[in-house]
Amino acid sequence: VQVVETGGGLVQAGGSLRLSCAASGSIFRVGTMGWDRQAPGKERELVASISSTGMADYADSVKGRATITRDNAKNAVYLQIDSLKPEDTAVYYCNADVKRHLTATYWVEWGQGTQVTVSS
Repeated sequence: VQVVETGGGLVQAGGSLRLSCAASGSIFRVGTMGWDRQAPGKERELVASISSTGMADYADSVKGRATITRDNAKNAVYLQIDSLKPEDTAVYYCNADVKRHLTATYWVEWGQGTQVTVSS
């Protein structure tokens, strides 16, 4: 199973960014998908997650500025963050709970991460 993120880059403060992520490979079903981030010198933190039925959850730090959506047909998840702040600068990691076959348990798969840098 591969999890690949795209969409990172350099953005000015106040701007918007949309990250995309897709899981591919030997997949029977994908459960919750989400995004974590890790800033230099800080611990990794949950940014947002979304269940297979579309229930979303957000960190307080991005609540009101972020929107997470998914496309179940594509095993994809998207994260848009508006009103970006320099403190949003981090490596963003996509994760997906993947069930590889009918009797398998869900296993969290992670992407390699994509850098988001917000300039002031």
